[in-house]
Amino acid sequence: MAGKFITLEGGEGAGKSTQAPRLAAHLESAGHTVCITREPGGAPGAEAIRELLVTGDPGRWDAAAETLLHYAARRNHLTDTIRPALARGEWVVCDRFADSTLAYQGYVGGVDKDFISEIHAQVAGDLTPDLTLILDLPPEAGLARAQARSQARSQARGEGEDRYERMGLDFHRRLRAAFLEIAANEPERCMVVDADGDMETVAARIKSAVEDRLEI
Repeated sequence: MAGKFITLEGGEGAGKSTQAPRLAAHLESAGHTVCITREPGGAPGAEAIRELLVTGDPGRWDAAAETLLHYAARRNHLTDTIRPALARGEWVVCDRFADSTLAYQGYVGGVDKDFISEIHAQVAGDLTPDLTLILDLPPEAGLARAQARSQARSQARGEGEDRYERMGLDFHRRLRAAFLEIAANEPERCMVVDADGDMETVAARIKSAVEDRLEI
């Protein structure tokens, strides 16, 4: 049985990391073996690069450097985790993928989109998600959620993974618009899910969206 590749996208605090395991549990209840993963990260080398990207001062990298770091991590992630799981017939649920690079570094960061497309073709080839769920939330609400999460992590483990969260409200408003434009440009692949609500409500919306698009 062929595996499926589902990605969860959206701004900071939209609930991707909360909803990914809930979606995986739903897919497992339908009889599928599921690999849950994330970006940046998802493989040993990629996790090491993640530390460079999500911690530290917001200005430690420019958008072009971020693009290259994300794609270095993505190559390791694809090679070590995503492609092997799909080859085994597993369903892959990934918290962020290439749309995040296009939104953050392309639309908002100003990196040439053709340049990003060329790198993507070299790194990922023709691999495209079967379904991308864009969790949409007003940035004010998302940042409040993300900042509360980062404070909790910081207290538990030290430095928080909050570099992107500290890039300012205007950045995040532009980011939301970017994700919505990506969804509008590829409606056959992308579905926008209202992420404003409690965890169970949003989980039900995601379940409905997946059942609407994929035979599970």
